[in-house]
Amino acid sequence: MDTTLRAIPIASAAAQYATIKDETDAAVHRVLDSGWFILGAEVEAFEREFAAYCGVAHAVGVGNGTDALMLALKALDVGPGDEVITVPMTAAFGAFAITMNGATPVFVDIEPGTANMDATLLEQAITPRTKAIMPVHLYGQAADLGAIMAIAARHGIPVVEDAAQAHGALYDGKRVGSIGAIAGFSFYPSKNLGAAGDGGAVTTNDAALAEKVRMLRNGGQRGKYEHVIQGVNSRLDEMQAAVLRVKLAHLDAWNSARRRLAHRYDELLAGSSVELPEERHGAAPEGHVWHLFAVRHPHRDALAAYLKERGIGTAVHYPAALHLQPAFASLGLGVGAYPVAERQAREELSLPLYPELTTEDVAYVADAVRAFEG
Repeated sequence: MDTTLRAIPIASAAAQYATIKDETDAAVHRVLDSGWFILGAEVEAFEREFAAYCGVAHAVGVGNGTDALMLALKALDVGPGDEVITVPMTAAFGAFAITMNGATPVFVDIEPGTANMDATLLEQAITPRTKAIMPVHLYGQAADLGAIMAIAARHGIPVVEDAAQAHGALYDGKRVGSIGAIAGFSFYPSKNLGAAGDGGAVTTNDAALAEKVRMLRNGGQRGKYEHVIQGVNSRLDEMQAAVLRVKLAHLDAWNSARRRLAHRYDELLAGSSVELPEERHGAAPEGHVWHLFAVRHPHRDALAAYLKERGIGTAVHYPAALHLQPAFASLGLGVGAYPVAERQAREELSLPLYPELTTEDVAYVADAVRAFEG
């Protein structure tokens, strides 16, 4: 084992910026020189480029990932009295997109290996009030969309993909964000495709849904000062679009690096005390884009402290299942309602993983994990 202490963060936006500094700086100055900062040429170009990348007809830039999901649901007329099925193991912001529309989140437990929606439990959660199904492509891997889409089709319910963590991931050869009726992406700086601030996008092949999202994001306007529906103010700005255009050109290479490093972790940690994440059986080799490398350990907090002493950054995604968060106490769901998600919350630990990480760094982290005896 390498006993020389290193400083290895959980992620590093600065390391990524260093690799594309000239391109990014030029893009930023291009926007500043233009004097146009909201809904201009950069946003229009990014929307075209991102739609083409995802394999969809339409992409609509919005203020952030939460708004992307909220507006996707609103475009489907989700409102008070409706239910939207999702998972309890994800960031709370996805569920907030449901409640922001006045609807109620209904949770389905997750698979123990992938931490994605357990499609075998989906049908029993459907009621006459179910207006949409919103699977989360957690940690960079597509949920079981084949099974989910089949169930949704039988019941005539649209699927809204939460693709906030899965830019570029594939399911059955298709990009996530192109399979459901509509999808929401986040460009939070830590994402595989991250802006220099907040940002998001809605993708769809449905022209009517895309046009409705375009109006909704800009105060419900069809033309200037012509407010035909009640909308919000959620617009991707020109600066973020310009940065995202630069980064989009590098996304596939970055995702390939993430896969290579994740598979190296798999090799080095096989047989260790941590439980490794699973790639869905039968997925294309490039299917999982490894936004996070999330292991499980029964003594997660002790392992995290041990790694911190050795200069290794870690994070917990996420420390409480959503049904146990105070914000969702009104749902009346207690401990034991979703046991797999609850176990994930107790035991999950994300190890450092980003494209600029070296294989030597991965070996150092793996050696430290294996040395832990807690």
